[in-house]
Amino acid sequence: MPDGRLTVALITRDRRDRLLRTLDALAALPERPPVIVVDNGSADGTAAAVAAHHPGVTLLTPGRNLGATGRNLAARRARTRYVAFSDDDSWWAPGALAAAADLLDAHPRLGLLAARTVVGPDEAEDPLDAVMAASPLTGDPAVPGTPVLGFLACASVVRRSAFLAAGGFHPLLFFGAEETLLAYDLAARGWQVRYVPSVVAHHHPAPGPRHGRSPTTRRNAVLTAWLRRPVGVALRGTAVLAADAGRGDRDARAALLGALARLPAALRARRRLPRAVERAARLLDTQKPV
Repeated sequence: MPDGRLTVALITRDRRDRLLRTLDALAALPERPPVIVVDNGSADGTAAAVAAHHPGVTLLTPGRNLGATGRNLAARRARTRYVAFSDDDSWWAPGALAAAADLLDAHPRLGLLAARTVVGPDEAEDPLDAVMAASPLTGDPAVPGTPVLGFLACASVVRRSAFLAAGGFHPLLFFGAEETLLAYDLAARGWQVRYVPSVVAHHHPAPGPRHGRSPTTRRNAVLTAWLRRPVGVALRGTAVLAADAGRGDRDARAALLGALARLPAALRARRRLPRAVERAARLLDTQKPV
């Protein structure tokens, strides 16, 4: 019987063939979860292909690229207690979703579960796994896993009510390192965010460099600081970016220009973290980045 506790939600744009492979993998899972696909304005026939090959999938077509906030749209449409996120190049190991739902059932303050991610056909460990496993944070020992304030979106399971109450992924960040802000906002509301390596997700990204990812990641790190961290932390992050841009780093220059363009909106939406969450964030500031 299908496991009715959890929905898989994913976003896609112009990667029809990869998406169909992912949907095949999700359809083969023993949990048989309902799947919601948000098509972020594809022009490669994605919507028609999903309708033809996976008619049971719920397809949402907002008509434009919503970035990471497409996941918010899917979560609002879901009717299950929990939502597991995938991308069009990632899926879940058999049994992983049931295990995640069991943990969320057993621990009502667990708001987000970050899975261990294995990459490619060789199932190499994603570098973020080691960073999360080494987290210096402490928390309620009754809740399984390692406390974290970051995760990989396409390998995470959320309590739907907690995710929506926290506002989901922030529209100002659009895409790229959008996870930290959500982790902050969940923790600020008293939800536990844990890395649980016994729950496994598969990620098969396209080979080769991902152009533009570094500038957006660096831009969003600075914007996240302005949105939630003390002014001194945000100023230091901005100064480092400006110094790198001044030395001719093109990625830093693009990130700085993007951050400055969005800074007025960030200041309007600024909300300081509670002291306990800020202390945890400061502790993680010293951790080696991915």
